[in-house]
Amino acid sequence: KFTNLALQPVITPELVQGRVHLKCTYSCPSSKPPLRYVVVWSRLSSPGKKEQIQRDTTLQSFSYVEMNGVNLKLGDTVFCTVTAFTRDTPEQQSLPEESKGFYAGIKFLPESLEIAEDGKEHVLTIQSTVPFACPGHDDSCKITLQLSTEDLDSQLLGPPDIALSACQVDLLRAPCSESGCAAAALTVTAVTDFAQDGNRISRIRAEPVGWKDLLWRAYTPKDVKVTVRDLPTGNCYSFTDPHIITFDGWRYDNYKIGTFLLCQSASRAFEVHVRQWDCGGHRSAAACNCGVAAR
Repeated sequence: KFTNLALQPVITPELVQGRVHLKCTYSCPSSKPPLRYVVVWSRLSSPGKKEQIQRDTTLQSFSYVEMNGVNLKLGDTVFCTVTAFTRDTPEQQSLPEESKGFYAGIKFLPESLEIAEDGKEHVLTIQSTVPFACPGHDDSCKITLQLSTEDLDSQLLGPPDIALSACQVDLLRAPCSESGCAAAALTVTAVTDFAQDGNRISRIRAEPVGWKDLLWRAYTPKDVKVTVRDLPTGNCYSFTDPHIITFDGWRYDNYKIGTFLLCQSASRAFEVHVRQWDCGGHRSAAACNCGVAAR
């Protein structure tokens, strides 16, 4: 009987005659007579369950399966399992060795985000793990993704909880490597809404646009879950004639007429101006807010 042959199967993506294929390669130990290999392709049909989609018997050190959009689609996690035997004793086979799962499609890295309302930008990388073919071998071949956000706590009214640096990204075709076949990046920032509304959950969705072939037309990548942690925000006030309360609780009055800088951020380009006008009586001088501008 065979011992463990350390076949170490690995799945990589390839374009074969303009079509997307997955290739299972494995080590071929020298043997007389030559070894034959049974390669079983399967995909994850539900958590913990696999569905066989193809079975090959070959003398080669590799096996292909086509992603045709029917038996094997974008969004599938694919495995190949390899067993070796000799032609003379096919009943004696090596222990089956399974590859790591290969996710075929578009991935977001990280797959989920936990951010806070602190103004910080968080980089989100979008990666295609499979190549894409364009007619005419165009060097500018790309996939355009339309991005959108959705607040899952829809019962709460107000502005969106997250902001993206772009509404569309282009994945430009490049030679496939361990880091994928195409990639792009954008930034995600939690919106500081100055409201004590608790932690909220949003999602980012990406949809390929402009592609007509079956493989990409019927595909929507997995959403990215974004948890936004609510942070307490400071408040300052200017009211009546006018009394002013600062962010740190100091109180004072300003009865002068004119335009004044009420608030200015030390960390970003943000400031608030107020305009005060005479609204006093004969007995005492007073001014009231008559205008406000923020930038």
